[in-house]
Amino acid sequence: MKVSNKVFVVTGGGNGIGRELVLQLLTKGARVAAVDIDETKLKETIALAGGNAKISTHVVNVTDRTAVEKLPAAIIKAHGTVDGLINNAGIIQKFVKVNDLEYKDIERVLNVNLYGVIHMTKAFLPHLLKRPEAHIANVSSMGGFLPVPGQTIYGASKAAVKLFTEGLNSELLSTNVRVTVIFPGAIETNISANSGLTNMKAPDPEKGEKTFKMTKPTVAAQMIIDGIEKNRYQVHIGSDSKMMDRLYRLMPERAAKLIYSQMKSLLAN
Repeated sequence: MKVSNKVFVVTGGGNGIGRELVLQLLTKGARVAAVDIDETKLKETIALAGGNAKISTHVVNVTDRTAVEKLPAAIIKAHGTVDGLINNAGIIQKFVKVNDLEYKDIERVLNVNLYGVIHMTKAFLPHLLKRPEAHIANVSSMGGFLPVPGQTIYGASKAAVKLFTEGLNSELLSTNVRVTVIFPGAIETNISANSGLTNMKAPDPEKGEKTFKMTKPTVAAQMIIDGIEKNRYQVHIGSDSKMMDRLYRLMPERAAKLIYSQMKSLLAN
């Protein structure tokens, strides 16, 4: 589905990949409803869009089902219709083992990453089904198909997004709605701070700790939009995601041990 002259809803539109998706969709001639919990960040996105009249902003917490259920009416009022939904909003967990993770932190990650996607999909799918063509793109993660110690709950939430998206794709094969699941690897964003983890430990190369090549959000957004326009089933973003996908399919235990060896210096004992 070509994005020009279509109306897209983008969650997490106030920063990172979400912001780049908003800006690039506008550049390609789409109308965009940017959704985020942070009003200040949304205002920054508007400023970067240079006053483009094709953008609307909506301050909504995707974990709030009641608030999400009101969104379609507000967006249709602003843009006339809706043709696409990109569920991008997500957070990571504290970098600790499951045994050391509190239930409130577990529930927060699951609510944002999984239930946020479900809430948005349920709210907008009836409207998308009425369109001549429509698209849903859900952002999972490399951690959604490969175990990352210290991010086990995050990975579980993203694995659920993977299966939810693929199941949704199968259910919608006879309809006008296409579905894509996105697997970013390491992306150069402020996801730690945006997840409320201001004290997240970063790798220290001087101590021999691993650093990782990261994909820029501009590139990630471009790949997601390209995947939508080509109706791709899956989109892997970054050489790390592509490589680990291949390795995990062939040798899952070896792939898991490789990730452990790279991450163990960051993992609390």
